Amino acid sequence: MAVKWSGGHSCSVLCLNVSAEGLVASGAERGELALWDGGGSPVAQLRLPQAEDVTSVVFSARRPSTLYTSHGETISVLDVRSLQEPLQRFHVNEEEINCLSVNDTDGFLAAADDSGAIKVVDLESKKVSRSLRHSNICSSVAFRPQRPQSLVSCGLDMQVMLWNLQKACPLWTVNLQECDTEEESPQSAGQLFNPPLAHSLSVASCGNIFGCGAQDGKVRIFRVTGVRFERELEFQAHSLGVSQVLFMPEAYWLLSGGNDEKVLLWDISSNVGKQQKSPAKSLHRRKARQAASGKKDGKLNKVASNEHPGVVPKLSIEHGEKVNWLSCAEIKGSKRVLVADQTSSVSAYPLLEP
Repeated sequence: MAVKWSGGHSCSVLCLNVSAEGLVASGAERGELALWDGGGSPVAQLRLPQAEDVTSVVFSARRPSTLYTSHGETISVLDVRSLQEPLQRFHVNEEEINCLSVNDTDGFLAAADDSGAIKVVDLESKKVSRSLRHSNICSSVAFRPQRPQSLVSCGLDMQVMLWNLQKACPLWTVNLQECDTEEESPQSAGQLFNPPLAHSLSVASCGNIFGCGAQDGKVRIFRVTGVRFERELEFQAHSLGVSQVLFMPEAYWLLSGGNDEKVLLWDISSNVGKQQKSPAKSLHRRKARQAASGKKDGKLNKVASNEHPGVVPKLSIEHGEKVNWLSCAEIKGSKRVLVADQTSSVSAYPLLEP
């Protein structure tokens, strides 16, 4: 069962992030920002200027007391040791920012917005070093671990892109709809009515594997090789759109959250490096998903997966609200899945061993 963290917000919580020291930051509608200790108690609160929705919060990897927040078209830099007026503000985006990412050297900050732009700020010079672009809303951007000049992005143009900061054009682009049309037959007609608008992506700690969640309910896993990436794996994760994906520090454990009000844990370690394209395997996966869906007899269900080949969730959480954001924190020696949704609380679930 979930433990509800309450008292930090009065509005819907939109985003979460956890510092290297275990401090949790959450952003909500109307400019609300809160910090939480490991026990789920709010330790500081702030309302950002103009009361614009706080859409993304990211701690610096090198300086865990530094928090980057996006609200409206503005990025504010805050010191969590004294949560007061922002230390700095960047106003480099022309439309509302959807996602922030900081590279692991704390040298660059990327901000993806509704215009499709990704503004990359050099944090030393405090100037925009690159302006990258999607043709529609850019929903998610992430720097690759151990590769401070490399990042991936996705958007509602159904494009997934690989970038290097030395170039203004993407190194490699995949259109999710075209990719599906080439390889899927029964699903292709459905794609026209439920196109794979890309909502979220996350890069594994190795830096070469990343996952993307889309409106068609699928999670797609890609592998970067040099200046391109290839699809390693694809599976139907949710019955409605996938709003969030998050790779955990463990090798190839992936959390996904969806508009079907579920949070699922996947272990794709045995699938990475294998192409899953045969109809027989697809049939196995469909049967496995049907078996795994089971009955909704509680909030937290361990899913038996040893009877079915293919990709099935190791853990299924019937959250009961559409998922806005996912994060993971270690609290008192055990991992917790943190879920932000349309309520003013943050839910913390124990992560059972898969």
